[in-house]
Amino acid sequence: MRVLVVEDEHKVANALREGLEGEGDEVVVERTGEDALTRLTRDTFDVILLDLTLPGCDGLQVLSACREQGVETPVVVLSARDALEDRVIGLDTGADDYLVKPFAFAELLARIRAVVRRGRVTETGPLVVDSLEIDRARRQVTRAGRPVELTAKEFDFLHYLARQARQVVSRDTLVGKSGVRRRTARRSTT
Repeated sequence: MRVLVVEDEHKVANALREGLEGEGDEVVVERTGEDALTRLTRDTFDVILLDLTLPGCDGLQVLSACREQGVETPVVVLSARDALEDRVIGLDTGADDYLVKPFAFAELLARIRAVVRRGRVTETGPLVVDSLEIDRARRQVTRAGRPVELTAKEFDFLHYLARQARQVVSRDTLVGKSGVRRRTARRSTT
């Protein structure tokens, strides 16, 4: 999984990175709300872990901007703000879950799995992007009503890209989705 951690406290951010990478996840850390919003314009993630107390643009502003821009990535708020009112505001602003600091890492992992699972469950019916229609249940694709023959890998790539429609997807993200490691070419000196 690709995880965006938006956390300004170095110790907390590093602990989250180490723990998630230990679980096999790819982790990107941004320390300000502005940097997180910039990152989300050019990259995609499976889940966002978002602190509310950030320098400049706070977490609620980041969350609100994401939802207004159509970013549907699941968001788990991680905050020391533990009042009922804070949790309600976070969830009403668009968070998928809200976890109060300090928390057990095992609980965070369970909550991440739950919000990612919920996101997958809501994918019912065909996915339509312009004249392209993807039937996930049957693994069939049509364009302008005409069938498109794809291998399983091609279908998976197309489905992923269609889910990220109108968002930039980096080459590294696609390579990560394929399970293939990029190789650096060596030039011959002879």
